[in-house]
Amino acid sequence: MTGRQALWMATLGSLFMIAGALAFQYIGGLPPCKMCYWQRYPHIIAIAIGALALALSNRALIMAGAFAALITSTIGFYHAGVEQGFWEGPTTCTSQPIGGLTTDELFDQIMSAPVVRCDEIPWEMLGLSMAAWNGVLSFGLFILWCLALRRP
Repeated sequence: MTGRQALWMATLGSLFMIAGALAFQYIGGLPPCKMCYWQRYPHIIAIAIGALALALSNRALIMAGAFAALITSTIGFYHAGVEQGFWEGPTTCTSQPIGGLTTDELFDQIMSAPVVRCDEIPWEMLGLSMAAWNGVLSFGLFILWCLALRRP
């Protein structure tokens, strides 16, 4: 595989990841949580960087694309850890302890809670959640970006 082929595959990979996320959201009826959105942004940036890198053949752009893929992979693995309860996620999208709360405080917590929580797994395949799959597949895209750095 040439560097240019790897660049095409990495760019299209992020495009397919965004298309898949939108399909899950709008066709599958699975609305994203806050952290799901965080995972989308680097893919969108990688698509733009990939298009520029294909047009300009700039190594700095390819490195930036690799960095974007690595960021979304890291966010995906972090999100998967939140879903599994390995660590706490942002308090704005996970459940909070209710011990010691008054009825009014509990009501306020419920009313201010987001609709979609980051610490629940809405879908999984082969034991991996969507966030974990994003982590794995995006790391593969990171490797493709790195392969794209090779000279032709």
